[in-house]
Amino acid sequence: MDFDWTTEQQAFRQSLKDFLAKNLPEDWEKFSEHGPASPALTRFAREFCGKLADNGMLFPHWPKEIGGEGLGPWEQQILAEEMWIAGEPRGGQYMNVNWIGPTLERYGTEEQKAQYLKPITDGATLWCQGFSEPDAGSDLASLRTRAELKDGNYVINGQKIWTSYAGLADTCFLLTRTSNDRKKGITILLVPMDTPGITVRQIPSLIGEGDIHEVFFDDVTVPESARFGEEGQAWEIIAYSLRNERLGIPRFYLARAALDRAVSILKVRGEFSGEIVRAEAARCAAMCEAAKTACYALVQKRVDGLAIGPESSSARYAVVQSERAVCEFVVEYVPEALAGASPYLKMHHQRGIVAGIASGAAEIQLNIIASEVLELPREPR
Repeated sequence: MDFDWTTEQQAFRQSLKDFLAKNLPEDWEKFSEHGPASPALTRFAREFCGKLADNGMLFPHWPKEIGGEGLGPWEQQILAEEMWIAGEPRGGQYMNVNWIGPTLERYGTEEQKAQYLKPITDGATLWCQGFSEPDAGSDLASLRTRAELKDGNYVINGQKIWTSYAGLADTCFLLTRTSNDRKKGITILLVPMDTPGITVRQIPSLIGEGDIHEVFFDDVTVPESARFGEEGQAWEIIAYSLRNERLGIPRFYLARAALDRAVSILKVRGEFSGEIVRAEAARCAAMCEAAKTACYALVQKRVDGLAIGPESSSARYAVVQSERAVCEFVVEYVPEALAGASPYLKMHHQRGIVAGIASGAAEIQLNIIASEVLELPREPR
């Protein structure tokens, strides 16, 4: 792998830095504590993403035929890194850019593309993903929310949980069960969140404002045209979309920035000369670098047109470990940061402590690594 950025890539990164410096408010670090799903940051993101779109920076890696700049996976990585190191001012719209838009383009009907792509490319819409359920977290094949086709309409009944952005989202990318087959019985519906019969309840949380919700569906009725792909095709579509989602969130980049910020505070206070604190900081830095290298290897696979398999779980788990290590370092050595002394470190902590849950639980990733990467035998039950 070539670890040098090209002149064009360096210029692209600098253009993003310049844009952020010009368009983020002076109190942004304090403001970003609200959390990406908060009403305040969601309102800000609609305006901010509109500016990104106007400057060709919202989705530069998309193909030109759907409004992008035709840049590649490395530019997508650079974009994500600069947004995350700034505290993700796109709010929940990062999902639109990373996977909802590309998934719509690949699997959507012409009518669905016409309806949903333009609001995404304008930076004016927010989506949520209706995946997890009380008895079907990372094991999506166990989901029970059912959609029955009656007289040209799907009637939906069930419950979702831990749904990010649901309280303010315009549309839900919803997984439903249309038959009893464990995997082939799952179908995707694109459901407007203002459809009658949908109830959203916020789950109280320590990690931010309005981040996670329960969503209830009581005889929610949508037309058959709301189906995304064919009945039973959801598993294929989800596999495609989640690869884009997980590779588009460079948490290791924010973790390393938070670590550097914490070390700077300790140096100013004259508290970074001890052998133990320096060793712990070095361990955290090494974990961030390891996570970055694992993720970069996957990006290069995308550049080379190679399939990405279960090794993505190894990369994801490395990212989780780096996030946890930095969070623990800050708690141990700069605890006052979490009480407001450093808005940046508090913002990182809010995002970092959920790293092992968001985008698939860390324990599930370990199971995938054991069975599909290491090919370890399962213990008989």
